[in-house]
Parts: sequence; C-alpha cells; structure tokens
Amino acid sequence: MHADRDVITAAREGEFLDDIGQFFAPTSTDMVDGLVAGYRQDRARIEAAAAFINGPECACVLNYFLDGNSDRDRGRMSLSSAASKLFQEEGAVAALNSKYWSKALALTDVYDAMPQDRRNQWNAVIDGQTAPDFEEEAVRATLLDLLNSRAKFLAERVDGIFRALSGSHVTNCPEGFGRRMIIAHLITSYGTTNTDRVGYINDLRCVIAKFMGRDEPSWNATSGVVGMARQQRRGEWVTLDGGALRLRAYKCGTAHLEVHPDMAWRLNCVLAHLYPLAIPSQFRQRPKKNPKDFVMMGRPLPFRVVEALSGLEEAYLMEKNTGPQAWRQEFVRKRIRNGLQLRYGRVDDNVLQAEIDRVMAYLGGVKTENDRRSHYYAFDYDAHDVVAEVVASGCIPDQKSHQFYPTPPSVAQAVIEAAQIGPEHMCLEPSAGTGALASLMPKDRTTCIEISALHCAVLTARGYCAVQADFLKIHERQLYDRIVMNPPFADGRAQAHTEHAYSLLKTGGRLVAVLPASMRGRDFLPGVTDWSRTYDNEFAGTSVSVTIMTATKQ
Repeated sequence: MHADRDVITAAREGEFLDDIGQFFAPTSTDMVDGLVAGYRQDRARIEAAAAFINGPECACVLNYFLDGNSDRDRGRMSLSSAASKLFQEEGAVAALNSKYWSKALALTDVYDAMPQDRRNQWNAVIDGQTAPDFEEEAVRATLLDLLNSRAKFLAERVDGIFRALSGSHVTNCPEGFGRRMIIAHLITSYGTTNTDRVGYINDLRCVIAKFMGRDEPSWNATSGVVGMARQQRRGEWVTLDGGALRLRAYKCGTAHLEVHPDMAWRLNCVLAHLYPLAIPSQFRQRPKKNPKDFVMMGRPLPFRVVEALSGLEEAYLMEKNTGPQAWRQEFVRKRIRNGLQLRYGRVDDNVLQAEIDRVMAYLGGVKTENDRRSHYYAFDYDAHDVVAEVVASGCIPDQKSHQFYPTPPSVAQAVIEAAQIGPEHMCLEPSAGTGALASLMPKDRTTCIEISALHCAVLTARGYCAVQADFLKIHERQLYDRIVMNPPFADGRAQAHTEHAYSLLKTGGRLVAVLPASMRGRDFLPGVTDWSRTYDNEFAGTSVSVTIMTATKQ
C-alpha cells in the first residue's frame, strides 16, 4: 500500500517537473543567420587588415607611427616594443569570437535562465577570450542545447543554493527547503557586494518567480536588497517577493534564508529530480498548515516596477542662478525636500508608468510636474525607507487581505470633531493604515497600531509612535482617553475590533469608530451616545456606506 502511494507521489512529481517547460517561450534560432553573416564579414576585415599591416609595405614603418604618436610621458617604449604584437590576427579573432558569442546569448533568454555557476563559466570564457570560432554549425548546436536545457537549469538553480551554503554552520542541513539556511561571504574583503555569492540568492528568487507566474528579476537585482538588509535592517528579517522568501543579513556578510512552506515543497520536488533518494518524502508534500509568523502577502508587483522603484533618486529643480557667481552658470540645481523622481525622469512604457504612479500615490506621493517636462513625487515625509521596503518585499498591502481603505477627508474630519480631543488626552488609533486619522490628532500623544509592516514604516517616517501588531492580540495595561478608528469591515471584524478598542478605553473616555451603515443603531456596546448620518460612496474603490459611532465608557 505504501509502495503504491510512493509511486503515485513520484508520478505526480514527475508531472510537475514535466510542466517546467511551460515557463519558457519557444525561441527561434533563425537569428543565427544574421549573426553568422556579420561574424564572417568582420573576420574577413580582420584578416585583410592583419595581412596588410604585417605585409612588407607596412611592417617596416609601423613602429614609426606608434613611436611618433604615442604619449611621450607614458608608455612610449612599451607601445614601440609591442608593435609586432599589436596587430596579430589571432588576438583580434579571439576578441571577435567572444563578442559574437556574447551577442548570441543576449538574443535569447538563456543567459538569464542559467544558474549562477554556469553563468560564471560562460563569463570566464567570454572575458578570457577563449571562446571557439563562431561557426554556424557550432553556434546552432550550442544554442539549441542551451535552449533545451532551460528546464534543467531551473533544477540546477535550486541545487546551487545548497552548494553555496556555509559549511561552517551546523544549522545547514540540506534535506530540503523548509529549514533555515545560512550562506556566507556575501561581501568581498573590500566591503563591496560579492555578486557571485549574491547571485545564488537571486537564482532562488528567479525560480520562485516562475512558480508564482511572475516575471524574473534581473541577474543583479538582489545585490541592492542584500545591501539594504545588511546596512539599514541588519539582524532583522526582511520579507522578499510577497512573503515567499525572507532574509536576515549581518555586517560580516553572512545571511540567513527561509523559504515559505507554500514554495518550499515545490522547490523540493525540483530538487528531488536531481537527487531522488536524498530528499525525504515529507519535504516534498504540500504543507497542511502555514506558520503564523511567515505570511504570504499575495501576488507581488512586476519586477519591472520594482526595479524602476529601486532607481528613485532625490528630486531637483533647475533655478536661475542669482547668486554672486551667477556669471559662471545660468542655472543651479535645488534639492526638493522629500521629493523623489525616477532616475531618467520618466519611463517610455505608459502601463509601467501608470503602475509606478499608483504605488507612489499609495505611499502618499503626489505626482508633481517640474520645469524639465518631467515629474517627481512630493511626500510629506522622508520616503526612502518606505520605498526600500516595497523594493524588498515586492508588494504593497492589498485591500482584500489588509482591508485597507483610507478614511476620506470629510469622514476623518467628522470623526475628529466627535472625539473632542483635549490637550490632556492620550490617544490611540488602531488599524491606523498610513495615518489618515492620526494626521488630525496630536502627534506627541497618539499611538498607532497597524498590522502592515509597510504602513508602520510610513507612520514612523511621518513621526508617529507606530506599533506593528494584530490589534485583536494587543492586551495593554495602558488605557486611553480617546480612541478613534476605521476598522476592517469584512467577516465581522468591525464589531470585534470596536469591542476590543472599548476594552482599552479609560472610564469616561470616548471611542469614535467608522462602521458599516448596516450596524447603525445596533446595541452591542454600552455607552453609545450617538450615531451619525450615513455617508454613501465616500471610500475610493468601494460603494460601501458608513456611519460614525460615538461611545463613552461608563
């Protein structure tokens, strides 16, 4: 019976692996014709030039040209002595071969599909100019083999992370993904990022992206994330790719990695294709339940958007120079406080630009035209760390999972008026979002509780006391004089959040909550003193109607 079950499991895994090919679009090799033709033409020119320069007409006078035209202070003798070697045909042909093999790889997605080890091997051949002659038969055979090996490369990428694990850490136990892994030497002796080592983490992200139906990150996309984790978030877990992976980096260049169970079992199935007897069956089964502290956040942003956001830089305006040195330059650059702009001003793709604008608006950035026929995003806080959080996680919290619908200004103003906050009142805003209500409350006496790490980063950057937590799990000794809130509505959470907020209220304190209109008049809290009118269609992206409840704790 168990044997039959193993056969079925293996068959299912086999089906899963057979489907890997669907990740790669079929690639035509007809482009080889143009490459080979260009190669033959360039090679003929090299041969003709070498024959002429090394012929009797030129050989005896070439040193005079080099000697007379070289820098007198630098390299005169070396240039003169190298004249006989400078125009050797073999060296030029070797450089030509490397150039055209590099072009051939760039015309397909095969270089990006390669695991880091194979990419290193190809880089060594091309950089060392040891590539074979770019002959049509060899090129077609090599490219076809590489294109057909893309599914195999997928498995090799998964395997590569295990081979790159630190051998000095006993935590590493390569039975399969699902346990913590430690990789070392992510920085060089000069303190710079070791791109080869970081490339293994990037390979892992590429494979996970395939499983998520997502575009792949570029080959160097992970270097910036590792740098941020090692410098700004040292020793903290940094969530990557919508929660599929998380990383904790240290100053010494060591990083801990954990893969979410929903991705781990898929990776283990691929790994079992290479090592059928090495991966225990329990590592190749879909998890029955997910860990509570390792949450998948849904479908991440496209990597094209993430990479554009990683290139945001300080925004500047060009102003006419009226200073004492105005005669030297007509215009000077003036930094815009809390302004960010794309590295090249804008992108050519309208769809990509619209997605970037949406993300920036979500974070509180106001798109503003400048005087260079371009634009920047104006924030009321320093948004660098918040944008870095989006770049790392690849996500902004979605409305479905986080029930985030910012309180519109008209409703927010009515809530604050009903709260009657005095100069002595300590205040709380649960489920604070990005601070639509908190922005109208005394900053030095207001605590914000928010489940989204990104929203907490926004609140902190804006100067609020922000606590990242599930509000329903908060049981504080401190009680508050005023609590204002716009709780999540779905699945009965509005009542649960409001009742819990009431438990954190001081006697005589006031609670003001934005609630679904269907709850208007419902007797579920003692001390309800008022229900406002119904507000219809006030929340962007939803047609929900709401009311404002005011309660005083007896």
